[in-house]
Amino acid sequence: MRRGALLLAALPLLAAAGDPAPVRQAELDYMLRQDCGSCHGMTMKGGLGAPLLPEFLQAKAPDALAEVVLDGIPGTPMPPWRGLLTADEARWMIDRLRRGLDQ
Repeated sequence: MRRGALLLAALPLLAAAGDPAPVRQAELDYMLRQDCGSCHGMTMKGGLGAPLLPEFLQAKAPDALAEVVLDGIPGTPMPPWRGLLTADEARWMIDRLRRGLDQ
């Protein structure tokens, strides 16, 4: 395979600096909608967990929110996701929620 064809074949796996690759973004988006949605509501308006709509997240520090995602909240149903997510992925997910999932 020629070098140019190899690069073109890899393009779907590349992402902007700091962002997960597009394939991983799709996986993270699915996690947000399904795994997070199972407790926070499928429309993110809240349920067992707090609402995850942009207007509820804007006043909170993104890094603090990412730590909650990664480490969970002891004594509550919020589990830690650190074993499944990197810190960058957690921050990407928080940014996605702060923009709104349909944006």
